[in-house]
Formats: sequence, structure tokens, C-alpha cells
Amino acid sequence: MPIRSSDPDIAACAAQLRRGSVSFHAASLLLPAAARAAATALYAFCREADDAVDLAADKAAGVAAISARLEAICRGARLDDPVDRAFAATMAAHGIPRALPEALIEALAWDAAGRRYATLAELRAYAARVAGSVGVMMAMLMGVRDEASLAAACDLGLGMQLTNIARDVGEDAAERRLYLPLDWLDEAGLEPERFLARPEFSPALARVIGRLLDEAERRYAAAGSGIAALPLACRPGIAAARRIYREIGRRLAANGLDSVTTRTRVSGRRKLGLAALSLADAATAGLWAPLAGPSSPCPEVRFLIDAAASGGEAVGAAARVILLIDRLEREERTARMRAAGARLPLVCGAAEPA
Repeated sequence: MPIRSSDPDIAACAAQLRRGSVSFHAASLLLPAAARAAATALYAFCREADDAVDLAADKAAGVAAISARLEAICRGARLDDPVDRAFAATMAAHGIPRALPEALIEALAWDAAGRRYATLAELRAYAARVAGSVGVMMAMLMGVRDEASLAAACDLGLGMQLTNIARDVGEDAAERRLYLPLDWLDEAGLEPERFLARPEFSPALARVIGRLLDEAERRYAAAGSGIAALPLACRPGIAAARRIYREIGRRLAANGLDSVTTRTRVSGRRKLGLAALSLADAATAGLWAPLAGPSSPCPEVRFLIDAAASGGEAVGAAARVILLIDRLEREERTARMRAAGARLPLVCGAAEPA
């Protein structure tokens, strides 16, 4: 059964994203209605997963809680949370394998454990889980299944996550979190514990942040061919996300790569302008995408592509039946309530309907 924007569960997801994920909400408006509804469910669940761990006093318990929610979704349990119901319906409708949201939760477990990353390859493995997984799920709900396009979706996710890390160095350090590759810090003469004890911007740190943005740029360039492979109606929203996150990195570079004493932002007006340019991207994608060449996946994302290609365990047939019955029951209850409301007598003073 297709995911509809009119579904009350999707409306609840959209309300959550308007409050907590303004950039996604703006980009999602450029997606066609069918893809927008499914993408809204996907991002709402990802947002709740992130908050369940990031905002929890006991982060390990937060990981266990969101893992239990995914388990309930996949086995077809009765779900009380509208976000969980919407995500379950999205997984079922688009054949999203369980391994993909599980990869996201694994990254959150790494966050909860305070894991650090010795090399760029290790950092890419983290970014693959926390963002590449979302990129692959987005591609699947748009009907994309070929390896090159899934690799490009991973590249876009990696680029966006690396940009986030470069932008948030100071904020992360204040929480004693460090994502920059440790070997890069060592080469720059920066000692991690000393930096975390007293986060300060320096030319040495700027070089490390610049290297990270260079890697993000390589990922954005590789993602171009994937945008060209999307259905035409889906291209503007994904192109907008690419442009907006690229702009964050470029503004950070223009500000001297200082993400310790300042936070780089893109104004709402600038985001609208970039979204408008993305409409042109959609029209010309077939012209510029071949210049980037085929997207060859980095080793760290291979398991995501294989999971999407194989289908894997998603929401099983029995679970889909339960989801369908649950949805039909809720629609029937809504219809009965509306019918009962139509039969209620007019309240005193109410105007007669025209």
C-alpha cells in the first residue's frame, strides 16, 4: 500500500521535522508527494533514533530502546508511536532491509561508547553507518536499486556527514566528542586530550578541518552521477540537499576554517536560492553527471549496497499483513468518527451550512 501524505502518522512525522530538522523539511518540499511522504517517515525515525541516544542520560539504554523499537517494527508488533508506524509502512512498501536502519543504530552505539577514529577509513566507516545508510534508504524509496546509484547515494551521505563533523568541531569538543582522524591530528602536532581539555582554534587545526572538507568535496562530486539516475521529479530535493551542505563547507572555508569559536550557518534566504538552483540541476543532470564518471564505492559502504541489492530481511509478509490490518482499522475508526460528527445536531448559535 503506498505511503500517503494525508496519513495522520505522516502528518505527525512532518510536524516533528518542522520542529527539529528545518533543512530536511525545506529540501523535502521539492520531492514529489509520494516520495516526500516516505522520506518524511524515514527522517522522522532517524531523528528519533538520534535523539533517543543523544538526549539520554544513559546513552547505552537509549541505544537499547531504539533497537527494541526497530525490532518491534520488523516483527510486525502493534505499534503505539506514529513515527514507528509510518516507518514500518515505509520499510514494507519499499522493501528496505533491516540491515540499513540497524547500521544507523550501530553508529549511534559507537557514539554512546565515545568511540574515536584512528584514520580517515575508520571515520568513513562511521559516516557510512550514520549517513550512508540513510542515503541508501532514500534511494530505495525513490525506486533506485542499481549499484552505481546506490554508491552515489552513499557518497552524498558521507559528504554531508563529513561536512557536519567539520562544522561542529568546537561543539563536539565541548561535549568531549572527537571525530577528526587521530592520525591527522598527530601529523598536525595536536594532542587529542589536550585539545578536548581546552578547545582552541589554530592554523594546525585549520589544516585538519580543511583536509576533511576536501574529502567531503570528493564525495559530493562522486554523488553527481547518482542524482542524474534518479527519477526526474526526485532530483531537485536531493540536489538541494547536496547544494546546501556543500555551501556549509564553502562558508566554513571562507571563514578561515574556524569551527571552534564560530558556527557556520546558511541563511534561510540562501537555502531558498540554492533550492531554486537545484531545479536547474534537475534539468541539466544528464549533461553534467557524466563528467564525474561512474561512482566507485569505497570499501566502507560495500555492506550497505549489498544489503540493498539483496533485499535482506525487511518487514516480513506476516508483519505486512498486521500493518495493513492496523492501518485499515484506524482508517475505519476515522471514517466512523467523521460520520458520527456529521450526524451531531448543530450547536446553539452555529451557522447553518451553505
